[in-house]
Amino acid sequence: MKVLLAEDEPLAAERLIGLLKECDPAIEVTEQVDSVEELVRFFKAQNSIDLLLLDIQLADGKSFEVFDKVQIDKPIIFTTAYDHYAIQAFKHYSVDYLLKPVKKNELQFALEKFKKLTPKFIQSEELALLREVLKKSSGTFKERFLLKSGNKLQFKQASEVAYFYADGKAAFLITKSENRKYLIDHTLEELESLLDPVRFFRISRKFIVCIDAINEVKGLISSRLEIKINQPCEHELFVSRERTASFKTWLDR
Repeated sequence: MKVLLAEDEPLAAERLIGLLKECDPAIEVTEQVDSVEELVRFFKAQNSIDLLLLDIQLADGKSFEVFDKVQIDKPIIFTTAYDHYAIQAFKHYSVDYLLKPVKKNELQFALEKFKKLTPKFIQSEELALLREVLKKSSGTFKERFLLKSGNKLQFKQASEVAYFYADGKAAFLITKSENRKYLIDHTLEELESLLDPVRFFRISRKFIVCIDAINEVKGLISSRLEIKINQPCEHELFVSRERTASFKTWLDR
């Protein structure tokens, strides 16, 4: 079995390789990468593997970014120190979601599960239904945002947000009815795992939009897509080329 290991912590990578060998001596870690950039390069080269062990936090960002840049249809065992990315992980070819420090018995179970799976099962209607149920489960996604205005605290419901945007290290939300800007204590990367993916989509590195706010999508000569929302907007909202296909699928759900 050929395995690609994506892990940015050398000691964690060394430990995982050791655990893999203990679980199955026939496993061969054919390559090890520590960044999204290296992952993209690996899959663009169409290298062959059977299984991907994928840490969520890599050296240059969240590993979820790779899915916007290349198509990955290989089974994945996610390894992470964070438990709140599980729902987002299930949108991909997830076999299991293991929390660090990874335990041998949990890794062994995940590997056994991988061996029993077939591409047909991974694509099954039952699993697709499970994903939809997980997405729509009550309490799964962030419902409101606590905001500080002067010496007062207030909150806005997620349903009131037209879009989010990043400006340097700061992130803001823009409301629908007021069309006002509020500073929030989250990065866009964090918001991707906190927001309902049925209603919100990250169109680029700087913007996440709500489906309710979209009024029109225009195709440009450059093959990029421009979003027009149903309220005044100080920003130009373009869908990045890497996310265009996923965005069209999201619109057509």
